[in-house]
Amino acid sequence: MKKLAPYLAAAGALIFIAIFAEHLTPFDPYVQNLEGALTPPNSENILGTDRYGRDVLSRVIVGSQTTLCASLLLLATISIVGSLIGAVCGFCGGKLDVFLMRLSDVFLAFPQMVFAIAAAGALGGGLLNAAAALAVIGWPKYARISRGLVLAIRSMPYLDAAKMAGSSSTKILFIHVLPNIAGPVLVTAALDIGTIIMELAGLSFLGLGAQPPTAEWGAMMNNGRSMLQTAPWVILAPGTAIFITVATFNLLGDKLRDFLGGQK
Repeated sequence: MKKLAPYLAAAGALIFIAIFAEHLTPFDPYVQNLEGALTPPNSENILGTDRYGRDVLSRVIVGSQTTLCASLLLLATISIVGSLIGAVCGFCGGKLDVFLMRLSDVFLAFPQMVFAIAAAGALGGGLLNAAAALAVIGWPKYARISRGLVLAIRSMPYLDAAKMAGSSSTKILFIHVLPNIAGPVLVTAALDIGTIIMELAGLSFLGLGAQPPTAEWGAMMNNGRSMLQTAPWVILAPGTAIFITVATFNLLGDKLRDFLGGQK
């Protein structure tokens, strides 16, 4: 647990910043000051200003709320929904299992980002539509994982004992089955946080996610891409924020996998 603590602390710090972002910004991230546009980093504006004179540091901090919170909510949704679908399929079997698994095969046949781009474009862009597009293509992975885990434990003696004790199928599923597959699903979700962040930021970078003037890391990089040579801080600041966040959660996922693996 001691080896896991620093990574939990780092991830917790990022989540804390995202939750309380509006109270941590040195300036209003949406107030324009055209006279101070594209000011290089200095003692007042630590990360400089963008083309509209908005403080880049403030926008990066507020952007964490948009990018990280949206990614975590999206990941929670697809992991919970997908795991429930997979668990029900594995536990109950039958025609429902066949139908949902064939449906998941259809979604898994598409490259995830290509499908998300097409779906988000068809829905008209926007952060909510981008998240919906990623959710539609993201749940089958968790459904497959949880179904396989349930199939492996479905014939365990303790489940037979619960049935003989008179427990209903619903009670067995939620009390005895889901808690026993939570570990692998949690590790998978932790390892997927970085991917979700990059995909959501990638859709925003392409103009299919968060729309101006919303502060979001991918959208900020898109707005600053034409100024990479003249004002590199505009694009490097949100890019660095994405790198640090993704690296932190990837390392946390690796350590969490090692920790839970050692507990078995």
